[in-house]
Amino acid sequence: MMLLFNLLLASLLPLTPAKVDPAFRAMTWNIRYDNPLDGPDAWSARRERVSGLIRYHAPDVLGIQEGLAHQVAYLQAELPAYNVVGVGRDDGKAAGEYCALFYRKDRYAVLDSGTFWLSPTPEMPSKGWDAALNRICTYAVLKDLQGGKQLLVLNTHFDHVGETARVQSAKLLLEKIKATTSKGRAVVLLGDLNTEPGSAPIQTLTQATQDARTVCKTTPYGPEGTFNGFRLATAPLDKRIDYVFVQHLSVLQYAVLAEQELGRYPSDHLPVLAVFSFQF
Repeated sequence: MMLLFNLLLASLLPLTPAKVDPAFRAMTWNIRYDNPLDGPDAWSARRERVSGLIRYHAPDVLGIQEGLAHQVAYLQAELPAYNVVGVGRDDGKAAGEYCALFYRKDRYAVLDSGTFWLSPTPEMPSKGWDAALNRICTYAVLKDLQGGKQLLVLNTHFDHVGETARVQSAKLLLEKIKATTSKGRAVVLLGDLNTEPGSAPIQTLTQATQDARTVCKTTPYGPEGTFNGFRLATAPLDKRIDYVFVQHLSVLQYAVLAEQELGRYPSDHLPVLAVFSFQF
C-alpha cells in the first residue's frame, strides 16, 4: 500500500530534468582574399555563396581567414545575428587581411578581445622569424549567456613559407592560451595553419590542446583534406591545413563541408565545422 502511495506521489511531482550545457558550433574558414585575378572565382562571384553557407550551418562562433576589410564588412551586413571582432594585420586597424571572429550576439557577451602578431613583438604590427608576411591571431573571451561558462576562442593564420615561423607561432599561441585561461574556461583554437598533421607545429599544439577531428566522439563527416584550390574536378581533397583544436571540451561532431554549386567551390578552402559541449 505504501509503495503504491509513493508511486502516485511521484507521478504528481513536476519533472525537473538534469541541467545539461547546450552544445555549440564553431566553424573555421579561409574565405580567400578578394583577388580580381581569380576570374570566375573572384569574390564578387562567390560572396553570396559564402554568406549563404554560413547562414545555413549557423555556427555560434566563426573564425575567417584572409578577409579584407570590405569582405568582413560584407559578411557582417549579411549576417545580422553576429557581432565581429578583429583588425587588419598590416596596421592593426583596417589594412591587410583579417583573422576576424564572428559570434552570435544573442548567445555570447565579450569579456575581452584583441589581436596579437605572430612574431617576437606580438604587441605591434610585425613579421616574425622567417615568415613572408605579417601574421596575426585574433582572440575573444566569450561568456555564454545560456549557461554562464566562459570560452576563449582564438583564430589565426600561420605563414605559408616560414617553417620556423610556424613552429614559433604554435609556441606563442600556447603561451597566450596559458596566460589567458583559468579554471572553468574552455578553449577553441581555429585556423588555417598552412601545415599538415604530424608536422612540428601540429605536434607543438597537441602538447596542450586536442585536434577536434582526432578526439571526435562520432565519425568525422566529409573529406579529410581542407584545401581545394578552386579545383573541383582534380583536387584530391587530401591536404588538411585547416584545424580546430580544443581544451576542456567534448567534440560531438566534426565535418569538412565540401559544398559546391554549379561546379564551383565558394572558396579555395573548405570550411570546418565542429560541435562541442563543455566538460565541466
